[in-house]
Amino acid sequence: MLVGYARTSTIEQAAGLAAQRRDLKAANCEKIFAEQVSSVAARAKLTAALEFVREGDVLVVTKPDRLARSTRNLLDIVEDLESRGVALVVLSMGGQRIDTRSPTGKLMLTMLGAIATFERDLMLERQREGIAKAAAEGKYKGRTPTARAKTADVLRMARAGQTRDAIAADLGIGVASVYRILAEARAAGPLMEV
Repeated sequence: MLVGYARTSTIEQAAGLAAQRRDLKAANCEKIFAEQVSSVAARAKLTAALEFVREGDVLVVTKPDRLARSTRNLLDIVEDLESRGVALVVLSMGGQRIDTRSPTGKLMLTMLGAIATFERDLMLERQREGIAKAAAEGKYKGRTPTARAKTADVLRMARAGQTRDAIAADLGIGVASVYRILAEARAAGPLMEV
């Protein structure tokens, strides 16, 4: 059975997810697992896909970075799949398919995974350098803290007896942010007691 896995990092990349689904369907995948989640977060659909595949199945992805976080992670996934008799096919690598059922496919996948990791590391390094330069020039302040901007509302609602969950829901912030704001207010002294 051909089993597809598609992933994008954010909701804004919905077109990318749709394109991956289209490519996986065109590759005759009978079942497709898809999710919109960062590669560093828990990937429930990937876990489900890896648990679903059985001996003789082929897991199909459009690119290796949709499947793995790093070269090491990619190789670990391939090793796990191979130990269970499952192959991996990557559809779009320079116009050719990579299939781990052949020695050449395994070699190409390892090399391309290493190059992708190298490119990502370079991109992150350039990003850090750009942020440092912008900060030195006074142009970068970081992300505006959305929850802290609502501190007065959190305190007012807590004093009115609303639960932490209700405050978070009403203000559109996380419950953890509500707890943090209230803890900081308590630590500030008795005038801020909530």
